[in-house]
Amino acid sequence: MTRRGMLLASAAALALPGAAFPAARKPNIIVLYADDLGYGDLSCYGSTTIRTPNIDRLAAGGTRFTNAHSPSATCTPSRYALLTGDYAWRASGIQILPGDAPALIRPGKFTLPTMLRQAGYATGLVGKWHLGLGDGKVDWNGEIAPSPLDIGFDYGFFMPATLDRVPTVLIENRRVVNLDSADPIQVNYHDRIGDEPTGFDHPEMLKFGADPEHSNTIVNGISRIGYMTGGKRARWKDEELSDVLLGKAVDFMAARKDKPFFLYYAVNEPHVPRAPHPRFVGKSGMGPRGDAILQLDWTVGELLRSLDKLGIASDTMILFSSDNGPILFDGYQDQAVERAGKHRPAGPFSSGKYSIYEGGTRVPMISWWPGHVRAGHVSTALVDHVDLTASLAKLVGGSMPQDSAVDSFDMLAPLLGKTDRGRDHVIEDTKLMVTTGTKVASSGARILAIRAGDWKLIRASVEPHAFHGNAIGTLPRHQLYNLAQDPGERADLASKEPQRTARMAAWLDRIERAGRSRP
Repeated sequence: MTRRGMLLASAAALALPGAAFPAARKPNIIVLYADDLGYGDLSCYGSTTIRTPNIDRLAAGGTRFTNAHSPSATCTPSRYALLTGDYAWRASGIQILPGDAPALIRPGKFTLPTMLRQAGYATGLVGKWHLGLGDGKVDWNGEIAPSPLDIGFDYGFFMPATLDRVPTVLIENRRVVNLDSADPIQVNYHDRIGDEPTGFDHPEMLKFGADPEHSNTIVNGISRIGYMTGGKRARWKDEELSDVLLGKAVDFMAARKDKPFFLYYAVNEPHVPRAPHPRFVGKSGMGPRGDAILQLDWTVGELLRSLDKLGIASDTMILFSSDNGPILFDGYQDQAVERAGKHRPAGPFSSGKYSIYEGGTRVPMISWWPGHVRAGHVSTALVDHVDLTASLAKLVGGSMPQDSAVDSFDMLAPLLGKTDRGRDHVIEDTKLMVTTGTKVASSGARILAIRAGDWKLIRASVEPHAFHGNAIGTLPRHQLYNLAQDPGERADLASKEPQRTARMAAWLDRIERAGRSRP
């Protein structure tokens, strides 16, 4: 068959209901997951205060979603749901994890990389993990297990948790990179260890100030959450980290370009602490947060150029999004609030990270695959990251056990831009964050909302609450909003629409009790 004939056959197969991609060439798949990036942080989503030409190019060549949601308003639950197909709120206790937490996704659990590996994919992770490691007491100086390699990934090069948590080291597969055995790592999240300076005791050593929670061990002039000693040769330099991760992502693709691969590329930007490479410093006019977004945009451009150079751009699907909504101040005095000006990181929506309002989970999302995803399309389809497992299973002919990925729906058609009809509902989730002394943690109070069509119900939970300047959206009574008329969720219609409020609350209760939403 000629190349033209093969392309026509491929297009025809994708157009048929229930058809997977032809066995001759399954596409490479890259999930490019940003960290705390808001709906309004990109110029392709309407920002006039910051320009993101490379992400705009991705949107122009693919389908851009205006009604896409992260599974949660915080990072760990969203990442758990993306990789498992299960809403994280079904598993009690899932919250933002400390840097020494045990592995949250246990060996044997069905995952997105497991499904893709079974379908013939090489699977890799580069970037942020933050889903726990080991069995409760990690030996940072030996072999680390369980790890991502035990839940479907063939290769991993990753940060254990977040930029602002110790240990500030990188792990390749099961071992800390560049570790000196004569300088062993110790980590403690409860008690101070060693004699290394802390931000609390030595603020004069810091590149920028920090709140009490982020004022423990200083690494690279930035104080972190938690205490760490040892591992000095292994510690990352924040300004170089994005380049290091990009290099590993490109290496992974280059080594596997002749067969289909799946790359979960979880970038850092614009999560705190924001310390971008010097080539971006001062370029946004909005301080380190804006500069970090420019660094993210550059990373996307370099990734696209690498795909072109490797000759695999036309064989690669990219799904770009963010793990939750934006936040300006999140522990560090980096002038994100003062220099935001007219910039609205959540776009037309209220609040941001940590919040049950739309700003917490309404995120930018772009699908791109030359010749297969509809180019230049703006989709209103309601989609959620929890759907990636079922959608990609449909694409590659993978299988899912009935008792796994219980909240993942097949959204392949909207991801390809073939329809704007998505889910009939999504569940939004966050947990109440509280501050006690110098410690910040989840109170365990789960906050759920249900989106259906233009309507959104926020379940009654607790008294009004704010965290780091973001209104969480909690009230001791149900709230109801019409998002078509009121995207900022300012006019609560629950008292005017009691029957609709009751129906949606009962629907949410049924979904929670059922233990699954996928048929």
